[in-house]
Amino acid sequence: MIKIICVGKIKEDYFRDAIDEYKKRLSKYTDLEIIEVPDEGLTDIKTSLKKESEKILKYLNTKDYIITMEIEGKQLSSTEFAEKLNQIQIENSNIVFIIGGSYGLSDEIKQMSRLHLSFSKMTFPHQLFRVLLLEQIYRSFKIMN
Repeated sequence: MIKIICVGKIKEDYFRDAIDEYKKRLSKYTDLEIIEVPDEGLTDIKTSLKKESEKILKYLNTKDYIITMEIEGKQLSSTEFAEKLNQIQIENSNIVFIIGGSYGLSDEIKQMSRLHLSFSKMTFPHQLFRVLLLEQIYRSFKIMN
């Protein structure tokens, strides 16, 4: 089971269509759940991160292998990512990816992470990044199989 917890909602139809396409493709390989929590969008970063963190925590349990998406995280090639996902799946039935909001993720959430992952040193719009993550997860399953 793969769960993706995202801060913020998808607004554009073309992103929703792309996400639906990858959900359909991934259904051949794994169960997938996407959970959206509201972006607090407050001007106070600390308060915003705390409120978003509280909402994310509601969807986590101790059996989850948590992967946080962070600019400072480790960068892997698609093949390395596939190998890592395969290895994680052998030992863990639940893999949870967490995509933060405008201010990123709280230290509390980052400390729970077992893999801090980055796709680039660049910042991407959160809606686009969700599509990129789904594409790379799908690509990983194609590589594995």
